[in-house]
Amino acid sequence: MWRLADHSNNIAVIEENGKAILYDDLQRESDTLAQHVKAGRCLVFNLCSNEAGSLIGYVAFVNNNIVPFMLDANIDRKLLDPLIETYKPAYLWLPEKRGQELSEYENIYSSRGYSLLRTDAAGASKLHDDLGLLLTTSGSTGSSKLVRQSYANLSANIDSIAEYLELDENERNITTLPMSYSYGISKINTHLNVGASIILTKQTLMQKEFWRQIKEFKATNFGGVPYAYEILKRLRFLRMDLPSLRYVTQAGGKLSPALCREYAEGCRALGKDFVVMYGATEATARMSYVPRAAAVEKAGSIGIAIPGGRFELINDDGSLIEEPDKVGELVYYGNNVTMGYAEKREDLSKPDERHGRLETGDMAKRDTDGYYYVVGRKKRFLKIYGNRVNLMEVEELLRQQGYESACIGEDDHMRIFTTSENTGEIHGYIAKVTGINRAAFEVFQVDKIHRNSSGKVLYSEFENRAQ
Repeated sequence: MWRLADHSNNIAVIEENGKAILYDDLQRESDTLAQHVKAGRCLVFNLCSNEAGSLIGYVAFVNNNIVPFMLDANIDRKLLDPLIETYKPAYLWLPEKRGQELSEYENIYSSRGYSLLRTDAAGASKLHDDLGLLLTTSGSTGSSKLVRQSYANLSANIDSIAEYLELDENERNITTLPMSYSYGISKINTHLNVGASIILTKQTLMQKEFWRQIKEFKATNFGGVPYAYEILKRLRFLRMDLPSLRYVTQAGGKLSPALCREYAEGCRALGKDFVVMYGATEATARMSYVPRAAAVEKAGSIGIAIPGGRFELINDDGSLIEEPDKVGELVYYGNNVTMGYAEKREDLSKPDERHGRLETGDMAKRDTDGYYYVVGRKKRFLKIYGNRVNLMEVEELLRQQGYESACIGEDDHMRIFTTSENTGEIHGYIAKVTGINRAAFEVFQVDKIHRNSSGKVLYSEFENRAQ
């Protein structure tokens, strides 16, 4: 996947303590690890975090025809055991402290605080020859539904992202996203591909140490999901003095148009770029981007298809939408469209089931310049007394009023969950501004709006409440 030797004297990794790992070191250490995997082409669970041992394992596996399944290093044992039983990995690559918890497996190799454990599953069913990587569908580490990504998928998306972001060996990306998340691992993939540097940190945006590392290690870029940019606004990011930072990227969900414009204008004034992108694990990572020059003009848009990809908008009856500003389901075509899902070990031997076409499940429209705008999820629309209601728009209305919320429901009955005590005010406000009949929805106060590791709301947490 990566020709590490081509960049042998470049810095591949900068650890939190400032120590550098050259590409030559990365090549040597990853190859050494791969030599301890005696089962040939097999499945390995990589319990990963943003540290060198985890990254070396990932590179070792992908570059040596070994298939890693990327899981959060802190996954609860009660969630991990069913996944091991379902998918039967031949090995586990995990932090040494986690390895001590799994004493039933043999520790055959240790390096950089990580251990390689051998299981008794070496005789499990064959993996498809094209299968290169497994990720969870939505960042939920306990989900047994996985996305099957091929080597060709990874290569196509890496090349495309490197092209439109104009990446080269001078880049230094600082990690802000989990390695087990498709957005996070794609940042690593693309930077390794051009011989650039990755600053591995487990610090968060809220910690002073993170911002010290950006300055000291001269980070040139980082990425964030919408929730991260809400945090950055509170931190007054646009007032920070970060001379090495050239651009930031946003994906993982829709940022409000107002906040998107604020960052686009603010970054432009600072001589930096704000790059909005759109993607899905099922498309390896990215499907579209907003060109840097259009960041302000097209604020709120997901942009245009990445190099090598294309979009269509489809009516409810399956017909193609040709005219502008008409809403339909967004369908993507490209070599980065993944092979399909897996829900059991036997699924890992399946061939490509999508053949380069992905129905995104997002409802979108296209303007006269060919730029796309996502207006909501197909499954996040309700019919209330015959009128279509976009739950994402209701949440945005409340966000603009300072309320954090999550909306779910079914036709003719919407449920709004909020951390605010002002449930009566919210009920009246939504009824007034949307025209939705008061009897068609309820408002409930909750202690917290739960989110996954990538900042997305866990709507499943509310499904069994207030029934």
